[in-house]
Amino acid sequence: MEPGVWTERMLTALEDGVKGGKWFALIDKVYSPANLRAAFEKVKANRGSAGVDHQSIERFRRHLDANLERLHSRLKDGTYHPQAVRRVWIPKPGSQKGRPLGVPTVRDRVVQTALRSVLEPIFERDFAEHSYGFRPRRGCKDALRRVHWLLRKGHGHVVDADFRSYFDTIPHKPLLDRVKEKVADGRVLELIAAYLSQRVMETANEWTPEEGTPQGGVISPLLANIYLDALDHTMADAGMEMVRYADDLVLMCRSRNEADAALLMLKEWAEAAGLQLHPEKTRIVDADRDGFEFLGYRFEGGYIWPRKKSVDGLKDAIRGKTRRTSGSSLQVIIADVTRTLRGWSEYFKHGQGPVFTVLDKWIRMRLRSILRKRTGQQGRGRGLNHLKWTNAFFAEQGLFSLGLARAKYRQSLTR
Repeated sequence: MEPGVWTERMLTALEDGVKGGKWFALIDKVYSPANLRAAFEKVKANRGSAGVDHQSIERFRRHLDANLERLHSRLKDGTYHPQAVRRVWIPKPGSQKGRPLGVPTVRDRVVQTALRSVLEPIFERDFAEHSYGFRPRRGCKDALRRVHWLLRKGHGHVVDADFRSYFDTIPHKPLLDRVKEKVADGRVLELIAAYLSQRVMETANEWTPEEGTPQGGVISPLLANIYLDALDHTMADAGMEMVRYADDLVLMCRSRNEADAALLMLKEWAEAAGLQLHPEKTRIVDADRDGFEFLGYRFEGGYIWPRKKSVDGLKDAIRGKTRRTSGSSLQVIIADVTRTLRGWSEYFKHGQGPVFTVLDKWIRMRLRSILRKRTGQQGRGRGLNHLKWTNAFFAEQGLFSLGLARAKYRQSLTR
């Protein structure tokens, strides 16, 4: 909770509940100078590129007081209107299509962040326990631990579900109706509606979306959670064990019959909510025999390891940093590679199997190939090259070892 927004009186109301279950008079909390300034600091920390107005975070910061005062005044008198969202496409592991990402302007990201600071505690209070995505003090690892625990408890029949283009297909009116269940401030509701109908610009094309929340918008993850909250409670009330991270979810069941019933409930709810389950990606699996993938990991036969797409994604990133034609020094290349490996290791160190040592060998081969080219040789760094440029040599240069890091992590668990 943002201290500049949530007063002691509001915290008491949040704890005890408000009359009629709805919150009034929230817009002044959104445009309060303290909230807007705190929102900018969060936007700055998240970095990000400029929107359609080409104004970077640094340019916004240079005239911060004037920019925040302008936002305060326009929000207060009702003349603030969001600018268009710049659409870009980012790589999507395992797909050639890429993933659409909306980039709002810096000023709109500031206002969305300020709005989220006001709305999030109101809805967070009643969000279901098994929802982990884009929530305070929760994350992917919490969701993965829950899945692992349920598997050990015998919930081995899994409904592996996938909503088709969830963020792009959330119907606007039902979503606003869900927000209205707890928020009665008309100005705040108008602000949310304005974000849902922001124009989208992509090169020479421009259009107004009729459904969905733009991926990349600060407020979008909260709105997405609000819309699926009804599903969370529907499944919980029926005694179903569901683990959800944003639109990625699995239903963990003890029998095939229970899984069939859970899938039927999910299909009926999705149809009523105006959403579609992906017919090819939604299925019932036996975790021991078939296995399934969730949040970058593969679960199968009581084991867990990084899924193939996760490994391929890391390899693609390393390939881009270890081209034989690179003009950077070996030390610079290794430092760049190590930054990527540390982040990947921190997330996937819970996995099992030989994948970590196999990746270490592959990465050293890439580095040896660079050194071969620089000494006038052709081809990959294989064969006797490991004697010329040993594993110890790369360790001395500061190369991070996935296998060694995982071994240290496993050792720490036994202490």
